[in-house]
Formats: sequence, structure tokens, C-alpha cells
Amino acid sequence: MTAHPEPDWLSSPEMAAWLNLTQLLMLLPSALDRQLRDDAGIPHAYYQILATLSGAPGRSMRMTDLARMVGTTTSRLSHAVASLEQRGWMARKACAFDKRGQIASLTDEGMAVLAAAAPGHVAEVRRLIFDHLSPAEVDQLREITGKILPAVTA
Repeated sequence: MTAHPEPDWLSSPEMAAWLNLTQLLMLLPSALDRQLRDDAGIPHAYYQILATLSGAPGRSMRMTDLARMVGTTTSRLSHAVASLEQRGWMARKACAFDKRGQIASLTDEGMAVLAAAAPGHVAEVRRLIFDHLSPAEVDQLREITGKILPAVTA
């Protein structure tokens, strides 16, 4: 039998930080989803799709790029977009330069829904996160997440 090297166990400070992070990653999405469902009648995943498109040039982007930006698979995104299309909030069309690709676009109606939902969502994000942080801590949070994101998106 081949001996396995001893794991590089987390130190006490690392374990404490890890446990806080895992709890935050589990609880924050549910809290944001609850607020959006209660106040705007849409799940957080739909809000993220609409918000991401609202910031894209022409309020449009390739479905594969949109999936990457919102952190989901193209299959899950396709199901969500189908629901958003039925509501009239999004439209899809074939990609002009890649016949296999599709372009997702935010409609004017979808932009109006987003504009109505955004103030409550931003207030909840501020209440849950930024009201507890100093400006220096916000900078630290940005720096820390900026270092970790490439490792989990690779």
C-alpha cells in the first residue's frame, strides 16, 4: 500500500475563518432570495440574470457568458431564461457570428421589473453586509474575494 502524505490541516484561525465563510455562503443566498421573493416576487437567481444583462452593452450577451457571470450552468440558465421569456422580461436570438450560440437580451419590461426590485435588494445587501463594515473593511473584502474568485472560477 502507498502511504498518503499527512493532510495540511487548517490552523485554528483558518478553521474559524472557514466556518464563518461556509455559514455565510449557506445563509446569505437564502436571505437575499427571501427578500426578493417577498418584495418583488422573483427569486434571487432571476434578479442576478436581469441585473447582469442590464449592465451589458445593449443589455445583451451570449448565453455562455451570462451563465459564467451569474455562476450557473448553461442548462440551468436556459431553464431560467425560458421562464423569464414567458414573462416578457427577456428575449433570445441566434448569435450572428456563431450559429450554435444564442444572445440573451433584457427587454424594456424586464428592465422595469429590475428597476422596481433593485431598491429593496440594495437595501437588503446593505443591511446584511455593508452596514457592518467600515470603508477599509469593504476594501479588504474586495481584495480578499478578488484573490479567491480566480481559484474557484478556473
